[in-house]
Amino acid sequence: MNSAGAIAVAEPMPEELSPRRLRRRLFELALAVAVVALVVWLGPGLGSLRSHLAHASAGWIAAGVVFEVLSTLSYVVIFRAVFCPRMRWQLSYQIGMSEQAANSVLSLSGAGGLALGVWALRRGGMSTEHIGRRTVAFFVLTSLANVAAVIVFAGLYLVGILHHDRNPALTYAFGAAAVVATALVVSLPAVVRAPAAGTVAPGAGTVASPPSGRIAEALGFLRLSLRSGVRDAISLVRQRSLGVLSGSLGTTAFDLAVLGMAFRAFGASPAIGVLALGYLIGQLGGNIPIPGGIGGIDAGLIGTFVLYHQPLAVTTAAVLIYHAIALWVPAILGSVAFVRLRSTLARETAPAAMCMPLAEPIEVVRASALAG
Repeated sequence: MNSAGAIAVAEPMPEELSPRRLRRRLFELALAVAVVALVVWLGPGLGSLRSHLAHASAGWIAAGVVFEVLSTLSYVVIFRAVFCPRMRWQLSYQIGMSEQAANSVLSLSGAGGLALGVWALRRGGMSTEHIGRRTVAFFVLTSLANVAAVIVFAGLYLVGILHHDRNPALTYAFGAAAVVATALVVSLPAVVRAPAAGTVAPGAGTVASPPSGRIAEALGFLRLSLRSGVRDAISLVRQRSLGVLSGSLGTTAFDLAVLGMAFRAFGASPAIGVLALGYLIGQLGGNIPIPGGIGGIDAGLIGTFVLYHQPLAVTTAAVLIYHAIALWVPAILGSVAFVRLRSTLARETAPAAMCMPLAEPIEVVRASALAG
């Protein structure tokens, strides 16, 4: 049996992704949603919020659901473009959508989807080295649209194309931070040293030497993944990969449109600059490891829009509707996809094995040639 096949058979499912654990997480998520709903409907001093929610336009909310579906599909597009353009669309959909469900359900600040994707790709026969470097590239590229949009909108305010910035200090501070973050990421390949020969974890494309130890192997693998992953991301952008560009832009733009539809459902329509920057900056609250981001994303978005002088009651109502859509659409679609993914991986030995020729890094090929 080849190594890919052996990996596909032997790779166990992470405990965090077990059906029992996922059912418990779903229960916790439903409980958290129920608590929020009770606070909104019974809490004192929230009459204005309840009035807005009671008179929400169903048509605009339905439009938001459609845009969220388009956002989740864009995620699948960029997932396939980054990890393996030759992967079957069915398998790409199952893994990409399952990752989004894990990110919605698990309280791991996005790590749940990452763990699921790594497990599925390993079971599918993809090498550890390729998964490592392309996971870094995927993270960089999925963040690209968000970071670039902050820079663009801050620049539009700066040159006067957009007017009436409600909070210039906030706009330019995050615009500058986005520029610095971009520069730091782009410089990583030059800053991070290449791992010494024989220090990459077994299965990552090189052979580990006995004295290296597990810590040295892990650090070597991390350095290799960072260097190669950032280079892969830059290369894909320079190649103007349609899947990468459309997937990255679509994931963010369609999700932003969901928030715009949520505001419209209550008769509000913030200026495009305020809507975009409020969304992009407020999303940072989702980094708090809470099931479904409940509380973190909401507080981040509401707080940011309030800093941009948007009405509190209508903003809170819009954010609650937006988050409900952004939470449950990928959770439902992804849960169905995860059931189908497990069936696919149980039925096929290595459905992602066709990606292996693309997974061999240049460094490994060169080393093999010198050894021969």
